[in-house]
Amino acid sequence: SIAEVKVLDVQKRRIPNKHYVYIIKVSWSNGATEVIYRRYSKFFDLQMQMLDKFPMEGGQKDPKQRIIPFLPGKILFRRSHIRDVAVKRLIPIDEYCKALIQLPPYISQCEEVLQFFETRPDDLSHPKE
Repeated sequence: SIAEVKVLDVQKRRIPNKHYVYIIKVSWSNGATEVIYRRYSKFFDLQMQMLDKFPMEGGQKDPKQRIIPFLPGKILFRRSHIRDVAVKRLIPIDEYCKALIQLPPYISQCEEVLQFFETRPDDLSHPKE
């Protein structure tokens, strides 16, 4: 299971096109620590999966019962502000990750969450600037 998650920074990528990724340090309960890179859109995808899979915990029937954290919303922005947006989201994304892994194990250790935080091949060989 996941012991701790910390969003360290944002990094600009140019492959396949310009975008930002969040640099995330994931500590596992077995003592392993990995650094992964995720785009905001991947957090958004995870959030949609979580809300589909856990409608009660997502507050669909009763908003007061919601325990799944809110993801900072999509922001429409002019090209020049992309880094600002990525940086502004850093703390909310960090808080989101921390809240997610604090949820009851049936959510925090579900396949979708574990897969999201698992190291992927492109985490290990990410393109340098």
